[in-house]
Amino acid sequence: MSLSALGLMEAAAGIRDGQLSSAELVGDCLKRIDEVDRDIQAWAFLDRDHAMRQAEAADDRRKQGQAVGPLHGVPVGIKDIFDTGDMPTEFGSELWAGRTPRRDAAAVARLRAAGAVILGKTVTTEYAYYNPGKTRNPHDADRTPGGSSSGSAAAVAALMVPGAVGSQTNGSVIRPAAFCGVVGFKPSHGLIPRSGALELSRTLDHVGVFGRSVEDVALLSEVMVDFDREDLDTRPVARPPFSAVAASEPPLPPRFAFVRSPVWDQAEPVTREAFAELVEALGEACSEVELGPSFDRAVDMHRIIMEVDMAHNLRRDYQRGGDKLSTPLRQAIERGRTHLAVDYCSALAGIAPLNQALDHIFDEYDAVLTPAAPGAAPGIETTGNPVFCTLWTYLGVPAISLPLMRSEAGLPLGVQLVGRRGNDARLLRTACWLVKNTGALVAALGATSQAPGRTRLPTRRKGKCDDQSDHRTHRPRAYDDISWVSGGLDQGHSAHRHCG
Repeated sequence: MSLSALGLMEAAAGIRDGQLSSAELVGDCLKRIDEVDRDIQAWAFLDRDHAMRQAEAADDRRKQGQAVGPLHGVPVGIKDIFDTGDMPTEFGSELWAGRTPRRDAAAVARLRAAGAVILGKTVTTEYAYYNPGKTRNPHDADRTPGGSSSGSAAAVAALMVPGAVGSQTNGSVIRPAAFCGVVGFKPSHGLIPRSGALELSRTLDHVGVFGRSVEDVALLSEVMVDFDREDLDTRPVARPPFSAVAASEPPLPPRFAFVRSPVWDQAEPVTREAFAELVEALGEACSEVELGPSFDRAVDMHRIIMEVDMAHNLRRDYQRGGDKLSTPLRQAIERGRTHLAVDYCSALAGIAPLNQALDHIFDEYDAVLTPAAPGAAPGIETTGNPVFCTLWTYLGVPAISLPLMRSEAGLPLGVQLVGRRGNDARLLRTACWLVKNTGALVAALGATSQAPGRTRLPTRRKGKCDDQSDHRTHRPRAYDDISWVSGGLDQGHSAHRHCG
């Protein structure tokens, strides 16, 4: 097996144990890039000599007996919205072509401190928004890899690099992970610092990661979690042991709440059929839970916040080079300049009560089970619809996309798991359990379906999150609908350092 096909955990262990060198691994990744990236175009910047020098330096430190970090010598790709002090950072825009930052973004600095080799910068869509970049889907070059973390997802899927960093303001980690058939993880809001990264929306921006396994994304995200005085949404808390918890066995078999969400009408037939099969395979481990009407406005609330914040944070670029921006980006900025302050404040104020409503689900279930995207990857003229990610990004909860299913055409279909805000480690452990047990569950379902006189599986219980249905006793309790608060919320939205 080629070294470039190693997962991040395997590669880190191999280097740590002396079974391979960083130079060998990085060299094999560069060879793989030479073989396949002409068609995929996942990289915005790649300096092969610089990558090899980093790898050789990592090998020298290990030979000298110096302390090594958990990612020592392992190559990682970085989305081209994160500052790198030794490489250009251009935001996917001609307005910033040739920009060379003076220092690393906080997330990149923490990767280097963990020993990672920064292999290069991966393609982002323009300003991490919707306009497609040059990257193609590794499974079908006529289809999108998703966006905006297009290059990061494609590079991991095409075995060019074992792990990569992306960002999500709407669906920019979960969606490309689903389309490219890799694991994508978006931790809880404020867990990984964002200073030194392009800011679209303080409320919605998340740092996310891509890998080939749940264990890979657990390790990659764990080393970046930290308090950063420049990111006012981070907190000085102990680093959560993502890797250890993800690798542990749950004390009880996890229970899943299948949530169609208010946008189920946009799910394609292939997704509806695939999830019907998965829910049936999970049997009594999965119950269907219906979100109440309070969640219906979440997509609109997310859009208001995103467009207002983009209009503010990108105002200088819009003023000095609006004609160089794509039409979708320019229109979003212009819409953001027209929203009312009271609507913006109402959208911000809606986040907390909806998270409180979700708590009733997470008191009973380990994770929400829902699609990562409406269907398989569409054509290259779009980055796909992020609508199945929007609610969860708006609420700042952790989410992970797992490549558990495929369409009849062989294209990946992502399964999204969502956890309680702040319970990232538990979500990763639940995801590991699902990956390990899905094959057996589906096989058992297939055997049951072939058996004579098959007994139909029990009907899954339904309940509404808003009415606090008691899923254990099937007795719905009365619960007033959540109201949206207008105004009165000041989150102190002072901008982070804009990447200029």
